Amino acid sequence: MLTVVLSGLRARWASFLGGFVALALGVGLLATLGLGLSATLHAPERPPQRFASSPVVVQGQDRLTLDVRRGPGTASVAQRLDRPQPVDSELLRELEARWPVTPSGGPDAVGVAAPAAEVRALVGDRAQVLTGDERRRADPDRDADALVGVNALLGTSGGVTAFVSVFVVASTFAFAVALRRREFGLLRTAGATPGQIRRLLLAEAAALGVLASAAGCALGAAGAPLLARALVDGGLAPAWFTVGGPAWPFHAAFWTGVAVALAGAVAASRRAGKVGPTAALREADVDADTLPLGRALLGTGLLLAGLGLLVWTYATDPSALLKRKTYTTLPMLLITGIALLSPLLVRPAARLLRLRGAVGTLVRENSAASVRRTAAVAAPVLVTVALAGTLFGSAASVTRAKGAEGREQTVAEYVVSGPALRPVTAPAGAVVSPTGPTSVFVRDGDAAVVKYGARAVTDPAAFAELTRLPVVAGDPRDLDDRSIVVNEEFERRRVGETVEVWRADGTGPVRLRIAAVLALGTGDNGPYITRANAPGSVPDRIDARGGGTAAVRALEASGGTVRTADAWAEAARPSNGGPQARLGMVLVLGIALVYTVIGLANTLLMATSVRGGELASLRLAGATRAQILRVVTGEATLAVAIGTLLGLAVTALVLGALGAGLAALSAPVALALPWATVGAAAGVCAAVAIAASALPAWRLTR
Repeated sequence: MLTVVLSGLRARWASFLGGFVALALGVGLLATLGLGLSATLHAPERPPQRFASSPVVVQGQDRLTLDVRRGPGTASVAQRLDRPQPVDSELLRELEARWPVTPSGGPDAVGVAAPAAEVRALVGDRAQVLTGDERRRADPDRDADALVGVNALLGTSGGVTAFVSVFVVASTFAFAVALRRREFGLLRTAGATPGQIRRLLLAEAAALGVLASAAGCALGAAGAPLLARALVDGGLAPAWFTVGGPAWPFHAAFWTGVAVALAGAVAASRRAGKVGPTAALREADVDADTLPLGRALLGTGLLLAGLGLLVWTYATDPSALLKRKTYTTLPMLLITGIALLSPLLVRPAARLLRLRGAVGTLVRENSAASVRRTAAVAAPVLVTVALAGTLFGSAASVTRAKGAEGREQTVAEYVVSGPALRPVTAPAGAVVSPTGPTSVFVRDGDAAVVKYGARAVTDPAAFAELTRLPVVAGDPRDLDDRSIVVNEEFERRRVGETVEVWRADGTGPVRLRIAAVLALGTGDNGPYITRANAPGSVPDRIDARGGGTAAVRALEASGGTVRTADAWAEAARPSNGGPQARLGMVLVLGIALVYTVIGLANTLLMATSVRGGELASLRLAGATRAQILRVVTGEATLAVAIGTLLGLAVTALVLGALGAGLAALSAPVALALPWATVGAAAGVCAAVAIAASALPAWRLTR
């Protein structure tokens, strides 16, 4: 068996080249991304910087710890505070009275030159005592958010890589098996059993998987340092970010590659095992039984599952439709389901095409007759167009909705933005409303503690006059130091009820009355509290109306950027989710496009290369070489067009669900289809398909 497998691989290396390249590239990407993920999970050990010369550090509490219910008992959960609490002044005096104390730029921590045991005995539970490497906790942790972003970026890209590689490899194996139908018929005539045919194909897939995975691991080892450098140069990862060390990413990528190769060959081997001896006599090129019952059931199930998840998400948690994780993963079910059912759509779509002349007739009839070839070309195009439309379209739609929502919620003439704005005295006739960022911690039932990003309002009356919030119940004008404005995400959200809140510095709990309830919107609607309940919050935005030029001069004295409300809304509108999100979308689309190019080139090179007899018959019938080339390239173009239409159908489903979700959240519905991105992706697919079909046809018709 091994001799037959190796001989087959040598004899048909051209047929396996596309699958080999796709698999090796996928394993290389998985190894590279795995090494990057491992680097985000384990930051390098760095010595303390802020208190490097102090043997002991006394730091205020930096976490809120509360008991929650876990089954029949309780457990402690901790939420990180916005900033560590300051060291108590009385404790600080006691420390200074006994030992040398080294302050360092803030009230949250001090260095102490004293034995750690004696310091702990004095401090007790009033603060944290850090020694050794733990002193790093007093250093500003500016890299945590960057590492979380890189982790999400690489994780999403790895998932898409695995999905697309399985898709392309399975499609390549399936089409290669369809082209070898007569070969399997001859083997059956010579006495081969269906089991032997299946084992032959699986052995070929295993050999291909091992070789491609080994090559992919080598690519990953070379590509991982380049990825790390690109992330650092792009400002997405800290300057110290490097990869290397752990071996598990190589093991995971290698065995994933072998598993992908075998998984891609399983369905094809089952079909090959059903080939009978009479297939050796087959001459017709019309595809029959292009959609077996198992494929039809699986495709229908995946399509219904994708549609069901869209409907269920809309009905239960429409805000999830706005999240990148949802509009990245949900389309995969729809893509796979439609791709499996594509043979049902190819023939009707081709028959609907009305082209004049002999060339047009041949393009239409050949595409309708060779359903497997047309579907195999359309499938990778479907993946690329659908991912381009759903990723970029959803991100652009959410961005537009956020911008429109922000502009609708203020009636100010001017908006000042900037960190740590100075107080402003409102001139005569002006209304000024400063607000700043803060956080509140709220129990979610008995089992969890939730941290909400909130806004601290300086002047509730001015705030209510200058804002137009999507109020569901209550009145924001009732906001005061003993109340809170919540949104529909809160467990307790009835006006007049009280909610138990811990402040941003961990102090509390305080019981605040619910003054108003807001629609959830795109996620930025509340909660709102007053400055009295937001310790440490500094305004980063000032809304103003009236007062003329005197108001503008007063606003300029705040130290921020003064803009008209329209200009502020345009400047503040997020750009497709920030640099990590944009890079993630480009990386995902790039992976899909590379795999599509490989799949298209491999499929069309194989398909056209075995059409020598057909093309020769056309020449004998009087067709010119140019006409034959137009027929072949026309078939490829039609298949790309069908794949593009199917990808646009997936995009329409996802964007339609997103629009319904925005409407359910009382947010502006501003859908955007990225025609330029989709058109560029489809254009690349068409160019590759035309070239990959024209070159072998030109050679065969010389």
